[in-house]
Parts: sequence; C-alpha cells; structure tokens
Amino acid sequence: MFDKKLLFLYYKPTFTLLKSILYIFIFTVVISFGATAQLKPSTTEDPTPKYIRFYPNPAVNNITFEFQHDFDKLNTIQIYNFIGKKLVDLKTGSPSINLALYDFYRGIYIYQLRDKTGQILESGKFQVIR
Repeated sequence: MFDKKLLFLYYKPTFTLLKSILYIFIFTVVISFGATAQLKPSTTEDPTPKYIRFYPNPAVNNITFEFQHDFDKLNTIQIYNFIGKKLVDLKTGSPSINLALYDFYRGIYIYQLRDKTGQILESGKFQVIR
C-alpha cells in the first residue's frame, strides 16, 4: 500500500501551485475592479452651483470668502471645528469677507453657507496650519 507521508509529499506541490494560481487570480480581479471603479464619466458642467470661493487653503493667519453669484445679504456663513462645535456665525453683508484666524487652532474646519431660512446652500472645508 501507499505510505501516507509519501502521498502527502506527492500532492503538496499541487496544492501549493493551485493556491498560488488562486491568489494571482484574486489579485488580478481586485486590481481590475479597482481600476474600473475609479473611472468616472466626464461631465462638462458641475451640477451644483458654487456660491463661495475661498482662499488661501490651507490658511495661516486669515481666510477670504468671496461670493461668486446670487449674492444675498441675508445669507450667513457658519464655521465649525471638526468635532462639530460652531465657532463663528457671520452675516454676509458684503461680497467678500476676510476672517482672521488668530483664535483658530491647527486643523480642519467646515463652513456652511445658509440662506435666510437656515437651509444649507453650500458646504465645504478648509485647513488652518501654523
């Protein structure tokens, strides 16, 4: 009869080869899926209008918010830290607002442009570095 040790040594290279082929197949499928998942259809127009342009980003001492179009003096800009605490609530009295960042710590902040009813028109983030 066959010795069990000899039988195992006979089939071990075959299992290793099959396992290697399976790993290569899975790796190839994952790579090809990842490459096709990142492809986006190109569009010429952005579906959401941008109301605010802000610069510089990242900011050090101050940041400027400029309103692109549909400027309304009743809108407000609210700025939150990354854990959600509201830090600033500004009325948009002019088409450009310059905000001093002396009381801001290093990190990422979120701004929200809200209309007079409180609905969010635009939201984004900026970074403060020191």
